[in-house]
Amino acid sequence: MRDTDLEGIYENHHDISNRGDIIYGSENTGRGVATEADRLLTGYLFDRKQHNWIRLIIHPGNQASRRVAEKSGYTFESLSRGAWFHRGRNHEVEVWALLRTTPRPHHGRYRAGMTRAAALDDPEYRAAVVDLLGVLGLGELTAFERLAADAEMAPTLGDKAALAAMAVAEFHHFERLRVRLGELGVDADEAMAPFREPLEAFHDHTAPADWLEGLVKAYVGDGFAADFYREVAAYLDDETRSLVLEVLADTGHADFAVDRVRAAIGADPRVGGRLALWGRRLVGEALSQAQRVAADRDSLSALIAGGVDRPGMDLAAIGLVFARLTENHAKRMDALGLTA
Repeated sequence: MRDTDLEGIYENHHDISNRGDIIYGSENTGRGVATEADRLLTGYLFDRKQHNWIRLIIHPGNQASRRVAEKSGYTFESLSRGAWFHRGRNHEVEVWALLRTTPRPHHGRYRAGMTRAAALDDPEYRAAVVDLLGVLGLGELTAFERLAADAEMAPTLGDKAALAAMAVAEFHHFERLRVRLGELGVDADEAMAPFREPLEAFHDHTAPADWLEGLVKAYVGDGFAADFYREVAAYLDDETRSLVLEVLADTGHADFAVDRVRAAIGADPRVGGRLALWGRRLVGEALSQAQRVAADRDSLSALIAGGVDRPGMDLAAIGLVFARLTENHAKRMDALGLTA
């Protein structure tokens, strides 16, 4: 990347103020990159690094960066004369700031704090929520069935019991989704029906040959799908998003799969090559299945892409989503001791 491609500079101040500064340039505007980058960095600094406040340092003539600041919840505080030395001279700059305790705008389809009832007044959005809860409900019900089947192949009684407990947790997730669909006046069977054929096709194409392949499939394949739906959840109202994230939470299968697969590779390193190929195939199939589900249901496509008055993912955001999906897949494969 060229130096002129940079959207800004972040400076961390390790003092009692626990402050971070972001200095914006004026290049690469109009593509949604700066808005998404600022949203991600702001969330990271507040939520992960526990910064107390962040300043944006903006050139007074940079209207695009002002819009980015406003979209991210920052407010104008002052004009500092000669405060920024750049390219051989001093410049005056605008200072915009945001406290960690200040509510931040929700960058999804609906504003943070908007109630589920208010959001569901939109028929298009309501259809998208029903579709999303339907596909997740079928996924949870299928996960219950598959974990129960995997328990039959488990080599020890302890493993059987562990998988059985995870299967029960998945069924409880299904029940939560069925209840929410009922609250919307929708029959769960009807909501799940459109997704039965594509999900069954996916599982038919990725039927594990043995116990270890079943573990890798649940960890890698299902993990990739869960990451995709977590990304979609960013475009939901607060209450629905909380439910989606709740049912996508790990039931303990991740640590279980990593422990058993690593132990198997340690006992026979040749197993690693076969499982690595299997993991790559799974993520390809999972990606195709997610794309098919989104493409076949107009409501889900509209939820992701947005509309005239409803922001969705622009090209920059979509690129970041796939970068995160790929990165998470690589981390899972590495945790298993496999090459992505």
